[in-house]
Amino acid sequence: MTLLARVSDRAWGWIGPISVAVLAFVLRVWNVGKPRILMFDETYYAKDSWSLLKHGYVQDFTENANKQIQSGHTTGLMTGDPSWIVHPDGGKWLIALGERVFGLDAFGWRIAAVVIGSLTVLVLARLVRRLTGSTVMGCFAGLLLAFDGLHFVMSRMALLDVFLAFWVVCGVACIVADRDWIRERLDHYRIIRPWQLAAGVCFGMACGTKWNGVYVLAAFGLLAVIWEVLARKRGIVDPAAERNSWVVTTLRVGVPAFASIVVVAGLVYLATWTGFLIHHHAYEARFGHGYGDYSAPWGAYVDKPTPGFLGETRDAFRSLWHFHVMTFDFSWSGLNTAEHHPYESNPAGWLVLERPVVVDYKGDFPLSDCGAGAGGSCVREVMILGNPIIWWSGALALLASIAAWFVTRNGRWGVPVVAVLVSWLPWFMSTDRPIFSYYAVAIIPFTIIAITLVVHELVRAAETPRHRYVVWFVAGFFLAAVVVSFWFFHPVLTGKITTYDAWHERMWFDRWI
Repeated sequence: MTLLARVSDRAWGWIGPISVAVLAFVLRVWNVGKPRILMFDETYYAKDSWSLLKHGYVQDFTENANKQIQSGHTTGLMTGDPSWIVHPDGGKWLIALGERVFGLDAFGWRIAAVVIGSLTVLVLARLVRRLTGSTVMGCFAGLLLAFDGLHFVMSRMALLDVFLAFWVVCGVACIVADRDWIRERLDHYRIIRPWQLAAGVCFGMACGTKWNGVYVLAAFGLLAVIWEVLARKRGIVDPAAERNSWVVTTLRVGVPAFASIVVVAGLVYLATWTGFLIHHHAYEARFGHGYGDYSAPWGAYVDKPTPGFLGETRDAFRSLWHFHVMTFDFSWSGLNTAEHHPYESNPAGWLVLERPVVVDYKGDFPLSDCGAGAGGSCVREVMILGNPIIWWSGALALLASIAAWFVTRNGRWGVPVVAVLVSWLPWFMSTDRPIFSYYAVAIIPFTIIAITLVVHELVRAAETPRHRYVVWFVAGFFLAAVVVSFWFFHPVLTGKITTYDAWHERMWFDRWI
């Protein structure tokens, strides 16, 4: 490849994915401020983020706060008591940035999700480009994510899961980039690895958004070590690796990786609790003497703080530890006894869209709003529903990826397989409490990677131009079907007022209602 061709390829490697991300942004930002209500768990995170913005930590809100906010009032909403937050503040601070710029309204608390969702499309496209060496394949993957209904709706709501998905995809992309980076530098060991440090930051932010990020951190931290150890022992480029045993090589690779990925992630995670650490006295006053059946007293230091700056720092971290224990115990005992929710689902059905989640439904509109005839009715619904064509074909692609990984031993097949497994299987430990299919928004980027790798492999296997034409035609037809499916379901993804019949024809299964 000539220098000009390489420059052109590198330029299109950015122009293409950025263009797809811009398209995703336009799709997501259009009318994102409607409906102008707090949908589903937005009632927690939009208000938590506003409290962080105003006070530096999350406070409880008054009982009528939702009505006040939806009517445009933003003052006198908080009680002054610290709230028992279940998730760290990393994702909520990003939501707060949107509220800081646009205010406490539907657009303000949702715009951060729009931006982050669109950036996820960009990062996914670049990741797939790296895995396949093809800008076209990268853009193909980005377009699939741009037109997936579940990711689309989650990118238009102030929930934390789309932020978790973004940081997880970024972390995995950094680990894959590190794999390529070190394979060009196997002549000796390198302790400081820029891509591993970046991965640590991303995984730290993932864990600082929701605790589920720790599973991906652990899995891809191990995978990074395994990839490098195998490269060193098989490549024999580094004389030290040839002399050393497998154990010594693993330690020489694993210890710096642990510091760069896990330790850095831990520090970033702690940074997301800065608001708690600064305002730990408020939490100690409310929770430190015991809190119902969920927490025993935290210790004598609550009433008699340790003197000095270092003493206060020690007390702050002790309180943070007790708060974690209290929250963890509640998550595994208190939430397990919570009442069932009509839209909860078993993770076994997530990959095939067995039970979507309705976050808003209203059916008392005038007939003129949707053009319904006599005897009809108008309805509005926002449903978190994935694109069936992507999800159903993606389940098959994941099975194909497992087989391809086993047969070829090529590590790129392991990326979607490992990421899906560690983002999905841990939820089976929580089936005795209400969990929802939209948690799978962290899974769909990697399902799309599996689809794209299968398509790319078919293109590579095509022996004649005619065969390649057939593969590209089928891939183009598949993408067109994805777009048509997206627009078909678009009214129930965006809360458009439609006739009841139009709504009902989109409810393909009873479990979707």
